[in-house]
Amino acid sequence: MTPKRPKGAGAPLKTVESPAPKPLDSGPLYAALDLGTNSCRMLIARPSGSQFHVVDSYSKSVQLGLGLESTGKLSRSSMQRTIQALKTCQQKLKRHKVRKMRLVATEACRRAQNSAEFLAKIKRETGLVLDIIPAEEEARLAVISCAPLVSPKTEQLLVVDIGGGSTELVWIDLSDVPKKQRAKAIMRMHRGFSHQVGNEPVAKVVDWISVPLGVATLKDQFEDVEDDAARFALMSWFFEENLADFTPYQDVQQRERFQIVGTSGTVTTVAASHLGLKRYDRTKVDGLRMNSEEIDTVIRDYLALGPEGRRLDPRIGQDRQALIMSGSAILQALLRCWPTDRLSVADRGLREGLLYAQMSADGVLEDGPF
Repeated sequence: MTPKRPKGAGAPLKTVESPAPKPLDSGPLYAALDLGTNSCRMLIARPSGSQFHVVDSYSKSVQLGLGLESTGKLSRSSMQRTIQALKTCQQKLKRHKVRKMRLVATEACRRAQNSAEFLAKIKRETGLVLDIIPAEEEARLAVISCAPLVSPKTEQLLVVDIGGGSTELVWIDLSDVPKKQRAKAIMRMHRGFSHQVGNEPVAKVVDWISVPLGVATLKDQFEDVEDDAARFALMSWFFEENLADFTPYQDVQQRERFQIVGTSGTVTTVAASHLGLKRYDRTKVDGLRMNSEEIDTVIRDYLALGPEGRRLDPRIGQDRQALIMSGSAILQALLRCWPTDRLSVADRGLREGLLYAQMSADGVLEDGPF
């Protein structure tokens, strides 16, 4: 498995002008569904100003990629679990009479030999049509979702999306974009990494990479290592080895103008643990800034707890406890490469990016601050 990067990586971003926004009082509903290696998640939302208002949501751990690493195929039980979750999604879409939607599948379906048959089965049993999106689009949508969290002071931005089956990293140069326009320049990526219209200042994609290791696939690689601490160290160093070809890997950045935005269940769980939350609260986590030392403290605490302690820790939760150490290994590797005091936690990702992209393309988002 090798990280993937398109031929045009490094080319300047082209911007796209959106048409004038439409009245939003009774705008249409939009849906975004993300079928990943570990989870099936959906949002239904309505445009609201420069943002959107969530009307309904759904999230279920389906473990679609269970066993994929060894067999190359999606298992019958994993597919059946996923279809049951998708039936719930279909019922919600029907209940809300949603007409505008984007339903996508990512790394597990990109890699599985039987993914075409699986998507056909989904259509037969649920009526839903899912698209398997390429890694580039997944990376781009993750970046778009994080635009509201980008500081006007940021000149070099690294967006990291830690998924179940892969991890996407996108490095963006914002130094030529006026401070007040930086978030908006990132939103214009809904048309691609290389689109530009007119003379608008652009956010330049320095490089991007999709590492075929996420929390589930990295965990599977080292399942035979019994010692908890040794397994964690091996996972972290193995992930770092897969970053060797990423262009900004060795660059030394000035901390005050460099920002990492992390979007994933791992990052939000680490943030919740740092805050000591017994019950997850998105309003306290989304947008929180943590430094390397604070994240290391949480990870050391996870290691000290051991597998049984993590399983019982209410800050981690039952859905996340089996995958938190592989996710933490990825996060630690990233912070070893780019130490920063400005890691922003994003409780948002592919679903939000899909919604922003649809709404931006339709011109239904108002032009204003995020």
